[in-house]
Amino acid sequence: MSSKSMTVIPFIAAHGYPHTQAWIAALQLALPDEHIVAFDELTEEARAACQVAIVANPDPADLKQLPQLVWIHSVWAGVERLVADLGNTDLKIVRLVDPQLASTMAEAVLAWTLYLHREIPAYARQQAQKLWQARDYVRPEERTISLLGLGALGEAAANRLLQSGFKVCGWSRKPKTIANIECFTGEHGLPAMLAKTDILVCLLPLTTDTKGLINAQMLAGLPTGASLINFARGAIVNAADLHVVLDNGHLAHAVLDVFETEPLPVADWQWQHPQVSVLPHCAAPTDRTTASRIVAENIRRYRDTGELPQTVDVARGY
Repeated sequence: MSSKSMTVIPFIAAHGYPHTQAWIAALQLALPDEHIVAFDELTEEARAACQVAIVANPDPADLKQLPQLVWIHSVWAGVERLVADLGNTDLKIVRLVDPQLASTMAEAVLAWTLYLHREIPAYARQQAQKLWQARDYVRPEERTISLLGLGALGEAAANRLLQSGFKVCGWSRKPKTIANIECFTGEHGLPAMLAKTDILVCLLPLTTDTKGLINAQMLAGLPTGASLINFARGAIVNAADLHVVLDNGHLAHAVLDVFETEPLPVADWQWQHPQVSVLPHCAAPTDRTTASRIVAENIRRYRDTGELPQTVDVARGY
């Protein structure tokens, strides 16, 4: 397959998505030998010939209008919504694996771990009470930060935490070995990790196995006074069970960047709870420049060799 002749590649997003043109500009810059266009601008000839598309939560009905489509490249790292929307399909799905995304997530994990470690929520409450009182300092090496998920994002976050002096544990579906990190696996390894955790950070993909995973039983396995950071997907946490352990004092604080319904409805309890920090799904935004370069390299390799990048295991969900 030659990259010499310019071909048309559609960028297909959800209808009304506000950043379509910004993505097209970034992708066109990274792929000068291709013609990147919005789905609605495809000619009938281009639709009939299209083999690859770049997508951001596309309408499955749009994809069905491309009869020769072989694979799609998502510009997101998480593809659970895309997999669910497409259902049973032979279409190959490639998700974004971007080192910049891992670095941005690691930065967010460290930032909000420090927020909890240095007891900023407690100092904010003291300020509201006009209370001048220093709290006892705890050294990082006396805190154990545990990560649910040791993929690219989890490993990057773990190493950033290590560099800051924290004790770090991690749990994954399959056994892993990472230097200076105590790794756990399987349903038997999880309780052992939770029992020694001061701050639990969720970076798991959303799958049928992880939906509702952080529930009353798991939260009860954390020591009293532990905290939770969820930078994964809202549906992994049972919100009602989390509410209970925050109200009864078992959990000290929760930093929540993701929710089952986004934007978070104004009437939902998380907004007003004194032990919750609400974030607007901002922990690790995709960098259009670096993401476009990665998409471009994958497409160039496909044009030159016919080789697809690593594809999503649809049954597993990632």
